[in-house]
Parts: sequence; structure tokens; C-alpha cells
Amino acid sequence: MTEVLYRADSYLRELMARVVSADASGVVLDRTVFYARAGGQPGDSGDMRWEGGEATILEAVKGEGEAVLHRLPEGAALPAPGSEVRIALDWQRRHRHMRMHSAMHLLCSLIPGAGVTGGQVGADKSRLDFDLAEPPTKESLTEGLNALIAADHPISDTWISEAELDANPGLVRTLSVQPPRGSGRIRLVRIGTEAAQVDLQPCGGTHVKSTAEIGRVEVAKMENKGRQNRRISLVLVEG
Repeated sequence: MTEVLYRADSYLRELMARVVSADASGVVLDRTVFYARAGGQPGDSGDMRWEGGEATILEAVKGEGEAVLHRLPEGAALPAPGSEVRIALDWQRRHRHMRMHSAMHLLCSLIPGAGVTGGQVGADKSRLDFDLAEPPTKESLTEGLNALIAADHPISDTWISEAELDANPGLVRTLSVQPPRGSGRIRLVRIGTEAAQVDLQPCGGTHVKSTAEIGRVEVAKMENKGRQNRRISLVLVEG
């Protein structure tokens, strides 16, 4: 099992960890700050250094059981099992994923009642697919998103039991991906406060601390991907 520290603090950028195993498929550590690809969010990338060696981490993915596998380039040097390594995120890429992912939750809040049939977080562009006959206009969604961002709503997480989720199935917006089960509890990401809530839904991904940190966004494209499947693409507007 790999202890995943980003769940407690998504702003940790690097740490020392001990190698559990290392082979051509990647390196498993006893703990990590790297998000493993899941739920439409890419795995983190960065680098790994140890006494006498270093390697690029191409992407973190899920390994066997609760392990996180840090994939290295083919033929890269490997640290010895039991040795200590320092791992560091490509923070610019991770932070863009955090901003994008939080913006996607805001987008969900602007289209209540519509199921999410798919999605992909990206550093440059992200998308959500909705089971929706007639979506709002690009202009109205862009305006609504940036109003929520400017309001500087806090973003936090909380945990509920699987039984509590079963009693509140409306919390799950995604039709294609269901929250992971088996641990007995489910992580919820809340935008706003409990008294003044903007969005609340199960999510295992990484997010920023407040909506203002997202920065300005724009709905770049809206596409018809089926009779009632509307794809909405977001981009971050820098500068």
C-alpha cells in the first residue's frame, strides 16, 4: 500500500520516500505526493532522485491493490528496494490540473440535474460531457463560471460513509464513473460552505483551496456528441 499524501494536502510538492519495489513497470514507494491517473484526471509527472541516480517520472498510475506506480522512461536507472528517494512534482502541470478540476465542478453546478457521461482534465483544455438536450450558451456559461470564480468560494473536502452515499444518490453526477468503494467511506469535495453551498459531489482528485485561485476560464467549444450528449470544453485564460 502507498500512503497518498495529496488527499490531506494537495499543495505538497516533494518528499522523501522509501522504495518498496522497482522494475521495468515502475517504482512503488511507501508514500507519495503524486496523483495516480483516475477519474479523468491524468497522473502526475515529475522527477525522482536518490544517492547515485535520478530519473524522470513520466506518470503516476494505479498499481496492484492500493499501490501507486511511478512510471519511468524505458531503460531508466532504478533505485534499489529499501533505499530512500526524493520525489518532486512538475508543479506547474499539477496546479493547472487542480485549477481545471475545480472549474469543472463549477461547470456542473451551472447545469443542475444533468448527468455527466464523461470527462477529461487537461493542463491546457478540459471537457465534460452532459446528458443534456439543450445546453446553455457558451457565453452564459463563461459568464456564470467567472462570477463563481470571482466570488472566491472556499473549496474543501469531507467524508461520508458508503451507506450515507447510498441514501443520497443524487450526490453522484457522473454516469460513467462511480466513486470507488471498499474502504467504507467516500470523499466529497465541497465548493462554498455547508450553509451556502455551490457544489458537493464525490471526487478523489486534487483541487485548489478557493475558486479565486482558478483564474479566468472560458468555454471554448460546445459539441453535439449524440442525441442528448453535449460536450463542453474549458480553457484557462492566462494574462
